[in-house]
Amino acid sequence: MKLQTIVDITPSCRKIGYEDHILLLGSCFSDEIGAQMQQRNLHVTCNPFGTLYNPLSIAQAINGQFSTVNYQFHEGLWHSMAHHGSFSRPTREETEQAVNTSIDILQTALRTASTVIITFGTSWVYEMVTSLSDEGQQAGSFIVGNCHKLPADRFTRRRLSVEEIVAAWQPIMDSYPDKHWIFTVSPIRHVKDGLHENQLSKATLLMAVEQLTSQDGRSDRVSYFPSYEILLDELRDYRFFADDLVHPSSLAVQYIWERFVETFCTPQTRNQMAIELKHWKQTQHRPLHP
Repeated sequence: MKLQTIVDITPSCRKIGYEDHILLLGSCFSDEIGAQMQQRNLHVTCNPFGTLYNPLSIAQAINGQFSTVNYQFHEGLWHSMAHHGSFSRPTREETEQAVNTSIDILQTALRTASTVIITFGTSWVYEMVTSLSDEGQQAGSFIVGNCHKLPADRFTRRRLSVEEIVAAWQPIMDSYPDKHWIFTVSPIRHVKDGLHENQLSKATLLMAVEQLTSQDGRSDRVSYFPSYEILLDELRDYRFFADDLVHPSSLAVQYIWERFVETFCTPQTRNQMAIELKHWKQTQHRPLHP
């Protein structure tokens, strides 16, 4: 009797091992997988800009187009509109320092990484409308990585097209032909967008990734990992979600991680991971009576 629809994943011809340097960028699902790798002592850099959800903000981070970072002061903090809220500081100088450090970390990780794992979270984006008075910039609009709870009338909301996403990412992959690119779509549901809108958003991301991974000449260096399908189709039960019914539970994350390892790691690497995880757990142990 079959009680599950198992997602069939072809093992990757390019493997991840302890000799590799890995860069993870994207939604908080990247943080989950990055944490699994860090516990096993792999060479990992995870989300130097903090969590980024939409494909264009992630692409902008990789392209390093930050000669004029947009900073906004709101509710007692200076914010970078390209970064997560964890980079916000009471003074602009402190925020700039944190932002510049993150840019250096990302550029260094990108140069050394042999594997880059990208997790798209949503195709809905917020464009910030700027005026001539905004830091002397010309009037216009740009897509932000985070709204930082600024007034809603500062932004317009729209959904990216498949063509926009592909156009942003094709030049990036062509610029780094030596790297193994692994794309995945986050299974975390953006219910605040609305359930129907979330489905449209995920469908847009899936179609864009399909184009990016299926083009001729890229099959050996561009992969798709179906984390979205594993949670929504294979596990397919609210017991695999956290209490918010949006994020995957720790059990689901562990299951998806095991499927990832089966796809991208050799048996030898898996054995080493088990040893490293045991060592990590020992370091986390706190004696009852020290």
